[in-house]
Amino acid sequence: MGSTRLVLLLLLLLLASPESVLNERPGDGCGHMVVHQESGTLTSMNYPNTYPNYTFCERRIQVPEGKKLLIKFGDVDIETQDCESSYLKIFSDSSKLEYAYCGTERAAPKEIFLDVNEAIVRFESGSHISGRGFLLNYASSEHPDLITCLERASHYFETMHSKFCPAGCRDVVGDVYGDAADGYRDTSVLCRAAIHAGVIADELGGQIHVIQHKGASQYDAMLANGILSQDGSLSDRRFTFTSNGCSRSLTVESSIVPSEQVTASSSWTWTSATSENLQWHPEQALLQNKGPSWASNHSSSREWLQIDLGKRERITGIITRGSMLPNFNFFVETYVIKFTKEGSKWKTYKGPLGKEEKIFKGNSNYLDTARNTFFPPLVARFVRIVPQTWHQRIALKAELLGCPITQVYNPSSHPSWPQKNQSTGISIVKEPRTITDPIPSEKSDLGERQKGILIVELMPRKQAAGRRLTLRLSDTSLQSSASAITKKMKACKSWIFSHVIKQITSCLS
Repeated sequence: MGSTRLVLLLLLLLLASPESVLNERPGDGCGHMVVHQESGTLTSMNYPNTYPNYTFCERRIQVPEGKKLLIKFGDVDIETQDCESSYLKIFSDSSKLEYAYCGTERAAPKEIFLDVNEAIVRFESGSHISGRGFLLNYASSEHPDLITCLERASHYFETMHSKFCPAGCRDVVGDVYGDAADGYRDTSVLCRAAIHAGVIADELGGQIHVIQHKGASQYDAMLANGILSQDGSLSDRRFTFTSNGCSRSLTVESSIVPSEQVTASSSWTWTSATSENLQWHPEQALLQNKGPSWASNHSSSREWLQIDLGKRERITGIITRGSMLPNFNFFVETYVIKFTKEGSKWKTYKGPLGKEEKIFKGNSNYLDTARNTFFPPLVARFVRIVPQTWHQRIALKAELLGCPITQVYNPSSHPSWPQKNQSTGISIVKEPRTITDPIPSEKSDLGERQKGILIVELMPRKQAAGRRLTLRLSDTSLQSSASAITKKMKACKSWIFSHVIKQITSCLS
């Protein structure tokens, strides 16, 4: 009897040992992970809070064959005594150790370049009291300007700069203050702000082009692309992103009368105790129309609101609101988008990866706006908003954003952005074959044809104190000014592009 109890006691101790825990729960130390072909994000469990005791995480990260791997550490904070039970290690294959954070080796490099296209990230924790764990980002060698999800605009001082954001930064903790329209406080994290602004998709990551401005006295919060920014106070600097110029209101510009432009599966009429009626018709759903929104008569995911733009348009985003009335706290929390070019053969929008229907995050109350960007844009005449979840009752106002399909559109770059010519080493303006946008000014509408005077500044390649060269491009069509700057620069090989000093324009119809 005594020997039986001893055996049982030994079994319990074995089952309770850290090694047994690790064997039973392989990979439970991994946290947030988003992977795309060119980049990705990986964190430890619970990051940035303390990671659990006795956990193990192993993940393979890779970029396309023929490319090399760049890894950047946003944060490493591990409580470690040795390199056997508590560590973060990077292997270029199953056995070659490229980096280790453990024991006395606790100086995390900012970045690691590997001569291979894949690596294994291995993290193990023992018993500990504190430690955030780790956050790392990676990209292919084609993106040496990769930044981590944690980098803020205040870390950079150039008036204009371009960086590469990895996929997966949306759900990483980091403050965003402000909105795309008026700019963001410089203490905002860059990549989350870019997702909020609709410049990049979280699933893909991408290149961002940032312009620094004088700060504002106040920054307003807004829900956009699944990120709720915060109100912000006075700052010395703020920043904006260059725009593709395809975000005008399509519903305001439509010539169709509201009663014909907007239809719905049903509508609701509210009757008070004194027999007064309040109508919630579909035409009230247009964002520019004052008063209450549209509300459906039924609470079902089969309800829909349809907008007819009158012709095919390139649609890049949507803004929604709730009921607008505090006594009717109704709003749509999530929805999907259906669209068609001619009114038949409806398609469901699937987002940037195109694998399954995209569920958009809608509003969080009856009054505030929520904006979502379509990556990629869709081309359609008819759009249906199909609520999936809602608060109390389906109620919605909406506005579609975009531009005519005849306007040339480039979703990832802008011709005014200086790119380095590999043969000459001069930073020149790269002009894509299919884009004719003008160089952006702070308040210009990039969809208009513009003409006027453009003044740019060049800096000497070999720095000489106080030297600057100014180019004045007078009476130049600003839609072709990119090539004009390029031609000027070819004659000034000892100079590089600095920034646009002034743009004096007049808009042509």
